[in-house]
Amino acid sequence: MENNKSFLWPQGILIALLGLSASLSIGLMMLIKPNASEAQSGQNINVSNTTARVGTQKRIEGLKAAMLTSWQQEAQIKGLSYAVAPRFQGVTIQSAKLTQGQKVIALTFDDGPWPESTAQVLNILKENNIKSTFFVVGQNVKNYPDLVKRVVAEGHAIGNHTWHHWYHYMNQQAAAYEVEHTTDLIYKTTGVKTNLFRPPGGIMHNGVAAYARNNKYALIMWSSDSLDYSRLTVPKLINNVFRLAKPGGIVLLHDGGGDRTKTVQALPEIITGFRKQGYSFVTIPELLEMQDKDHKLIANKK
Repeated sequence: MENNKSFLWPQGILIALLGLSASLSIGLMMLIKPNASEAQSGQNINVSNTTARVGTQKRIEGLKAAMLTSWQQEAQIKGLSYAVAPRFQGVTIQSAKLTQGQKVIALTFDDGPWPESTAQVLNILKENNIKSTFFVVGQNVKNYPDLVKRVVAEGHAIGNHTWHHWYHYMNQQAAAYEVEHTTDLIYKTTGVKTNLFRPPGGIMHNGVAAYARNNKYALIMWSSDSLDYSRLTVPKLINNVFRLAKPGGIVLLHDGGGDRTKTVQALPEIITGFRKQGYSFVTIPELLEMQDKDHKLIANKK
């Protein structure tokens, strides 16, 4: 749901880690740097200093590794691990089936992170206190890591949209690279371990969707397509979003992959329109969690 939840803490931990590493490195230099008289005292001292240097360096690297592991574990505890319920793993999802009357909608953005437009979309979402879901392309994560870090830091969910965004058929080895290489880089860059996957172009028969399904990713499609990747006017784009909108629906928009000026222009009106209709906004993990709880509630009543 809409909330003020902040995820700025991972950057703070990284800064602390770098600071501690620097402090330990300075201390190490002071401890083992010989003065002129010591340098003349013979080979035994040199061997001793070398041993101390290696031992201390190992301790520093061990501490850094431990802190990184702690950060990643904390990321999972804080909700930065999107491990969906078993009922959704390997399943294709176009919308959530909600029976309790919850009027919610999930905005999703594909093909980023992207210079200018991703930041503009994030600014609009932040101004409106909305959390959404970004399906990122691996090579864009590599090229623009600060943008994807901001996505996570501001509380949005993140999913895998392959490394190259290719449409052609791929064998299992190529599909594995497209999916897992992207998932790994997302984790290394942000601390997020995601098993949300969206196939480029919604193509289900070129190898990547089958690989993702077999490896227990939830395949997240959509119920409302803005068609903002085509040459539409802003009013037409907005109309496409609302034409098939429904509670539990998933809206497809794009923050990357090209000129997204019209998407940025349309987004405030889309938000206003949904709010006038009584909708609130959720991320994909929140939407799936709502459906899971709904299912369990019905099962318990039976």
